[in-house]
Amino acid sequence: MAGKQEIIQDEVLGAIIIKINPRAKRYSLRIKNGAITGTIPPGGTLDSMIAFIKNNRQKLILALQQHPVKRNILSDTTELQTNTFKLHIFRTERTNFYMNLKEGILYIACPNETNFDDEQVQDLLKKFVEQALRHEAKRILPKRLMILAQQHNFSYSGVRINNSKSRWGSCSSRKNINLSLSLMLLPDKLIDYVLLHELCHTKEMNHSDRFWLLMDIVTKNQALALRKELKEYKML
Repeated sequence: MAGKQEIIQDEVLGAIIIKINPRAKRYSLRIKNGAITGTIPPGGTLDSMIAFIKNNRQKLILALQQHPVKRNILSDTTELQTNTFKLHIFRTERTNFYMNLKEGILYIACPNETNFDDEQVQDLLKKFVEQALRHEAKRILPKRLMILAQQHNFSYSGVRINNSKSRWGSCSSRKNINLSLSLMLLPDKLIDYVLLHELCHTKEMNHSDRFWLLMDIVTKNQALALRKELKEYKML
C-alpha cells in the first residue's frame, strides 16, 4: 500500500476501509455501524488483505445483516420516554408543523403528507425535541443540583444548560458547572450521578483515587455501578 489508508468498493459489502496498523500482529476485519474496516499488519500487502476478505466473505455478509447501519429516524411510530415527558408524533390535516408540551406529553403534529425520511423534516423534529428537553432541563436540573450540593456540603459558582453531545456535564476550575440538556433522557438516579460527579469536581478536579473515593461516599458506594449503567445511554 502506497498510503496508510485505502478504500475497497464491493458491490455487496460496500466500502471497506483498509488501514495499516504498526501494532497489529495479523490481518483482521471489524464491523461497526454497518461499515467494514480491515487492518493490515506491518509488512502486509493489499493483495493479501483482498484475499483475506474473499475467504471471509460469507461471514462478513452474515455479520452485516446482524449489524446494520443504525438510523435515528423520528416519525409517527417513534416511542420515546424522557425523564419528564413522553414523545407523541402524529399526522394531522393542518398544513404546518407545531409542538406542544402538556401534562407530560410532547405533542408534535405533522402534515399528513410528511416524508419522515426527508433531512429537513428530521432537523425540524429534532429541533422540537431539543427545545422541549432544554425547557425541562432548565426547570429541573439547577434546582436538583442545588439540593444535592446542600445535602453533601458542596459549593459551586454557577450552572449553565448546554446542548453538548459529547459530555453529560463538566466543571471548570472556577467551579462553574455545565450540564447537557441530554441529561433529561436519563432516569433520576443517573441524573443525580452526573450532578454529583460534577459537584465532586469542585473539590477534586481530576479523576484521582481521591475523586472516586468522594464519589463512593456521596453515592453510597454505587459510583462504579452507576458509571457502568450510564454507558448504556446515548446523548441526543
